[in-house]
Amino acid sequence: MIGLAVCGVRRAMCLPILLICLLSACTERGGDVGIQRDPKAPPAYGDAIVEGTIGEASTLIPTLASDASSHAVAGQVYNGLVKYDKNLNIVGDLARSFDISKDGLAITFHLRKGVRWHDGAPFTSRDVLYTYRVTVDPKTPTAYAEDFKQVKEITAPDDHTVLVTYGAPFAPALASWGAAILPAHLLEGTDITKSPLARRPVGTGPYRFREWVAGQKIVLESNHDYFEGRPWIDRYIYRIIPDTSTMYMELKAGSIDLMNLTPVQYARQTVAPQFTSRFNKYRYPSSGYLYMGYNLRHPLFTDKRVRQAMTAAIDKDELIHGVLFGMGQKAHGPIVPGRWAYNPSVRDIPYDPKRAEGLLAEAGWRERNGSGILVKDGKPFRFTILTNQGNQQRLLSAQIIQQRLKRVGVDVRIRVVEWATFLKEFVDKGNFEVVMLGWNTSQDPDMYDIWHSSKTNPSELNFVGFKNAEVDRLLVEGRGTFDIEKRKKAYFRIQDILAEEQPYTFLYVPDALPVVSARIRGIEPAPAGIGHNQIRWYVPKAEQVYAP
Repeated sequence: MIGLAVCGVRRAMCLPILLICLLSACTERGGDVGIQRDPKAPPAYGDAIVEGTIGEASTLIPTLASDASSHAVAGQVYNGLVKYDKNLNIVGDLARSFDISKDGLAITFHLRKGVRWHDGAPFTSRDVLYTYRVTVDPKTPTAYAEDFKQVKEITAPDDHTVLVTYGAPFAPALASWGAAILPAHLLEGTDITKSPLARRPVGTGPYRFREWVAGQKIVLESNHDYFEGRPWIDRYIYRIIPDTSTMYMELKAGSIDLMNLTPVQYARQTVAPQFTSRFNKYRYPSSGYLYMGYNLRHPLFTDKRVRQAMTAAIDKDELIHGVLFGMGQKAHGPIVPGRWAYNPSVRDIPYDPKRAEGLLAEAGWRERNGSGILVKDGKPFRFTILTNQGNQQRLLSAQIIQQRLKRVGVDVRIRVVEWATFLKEFVDKGNFEVVMLGWNTSQDPDMYDIWHSSKTNPSELNFVGFKNAEVDRLLVEGRGTFDIEKRKKAYFRIQDILAEEQPYTFLYVPDALPVVSARIRGIEPAPAGIGHNQIRWYVPKAEQVYAP
């Protein structure tokens, strides 16, 4: 599965949702200019991390959330049965271990003993069974039911054992149990959509919920009884700052400790000794991509030649150099380069304005009005790109695309909307012509929830309305076998079809560019990014700045 990308750095916990970075991270570490830091200072409890985020969470019940802002916070509060370690291997989380049958159709999870919910209640197999039942309940408005619907039977022989049986091979089975486990004792017999846990969650994770000030901040405090050990840092605070320029000013002022830099900030505004002495920068390929998605229900975009023309009119290299300062690579489909399921031979549509004009002419857009805009049946070729507030990369990309499309006779407007409104009123309801968005993708290439034709209902992830019978069949085939070569064949073909159909114009895969205050120690870049060992981050006692 995948999650709508906003920004943020988080521990790699919830496998189907959160950002997992693929390749080893490289770092630019600050020097000692102006600040004396003891490199041998021992860990100490205390202090806080303040992370800047442009988007506010929509709900802190992860089963109901599809945006990265919500899952970033929930990832601190909840655990799954399994998680990825720093090298992207699946290991136990709430499950201390697991056994998989020889035919791959049964998984036995051996749950940790002594784990407690943040309110003191014991964690047991009852919570796992409830999470399964509520997720597959047709009344639950979740985008993540499909994986659990593959389960044939789930039983709990005792409080610390769960046996899951599948009726047929299901390749993402183990990874799907990285989904957050919910507290049965607080939710059973209630309407999950009306639960107070949406605003005041109770989990088993390293941080407990403390406070949510709408539009301003979400405050978490460390779980001293966490089963992997008490986090060294006492509080984790998400400050909602819907503009990256303002966020950067807050970073320099010392009001936040952690954010994702924009490429221009990384390349030009963070190189002076006054900055590098106070902050450490990191750069590594992200697992997300930016795309321009077409509402396939809209009359403008029902003809694939029009969508192909849009892609042919856009210079992706221009975006990578002009927006990313070269810190990224072109996207050719929904699987990012470096993954085993990535098709290196996919025939993406290259930049070719003449071809774009020819395709539009074939689709009936031949005449231009006095302003140079294409006209058909008396109507100009005009649409609005809708994107979210605060993401400068998306806005700049949209502006460059606006100019490129104008050259081929297409009039593009740009509308920027606050994140929560953007999701609730536009994306979830299919109330748009074109959206500019990003997906953070999980390690497994299963894309059923975003591309299958059954997932086009309101609040589901196939919100562009893509329907293709062959893709439907291949999605089922790809998840229905453990044979890696058969899976690869299915996903390679899906990428070829999407390159032909162009329901999205896949734009680019940006590098992740997190920056962290240099007083925070213990960060270890790894294939999973920098957040994999977050509970081991610490601030030496002499450098702590936040009072208890």
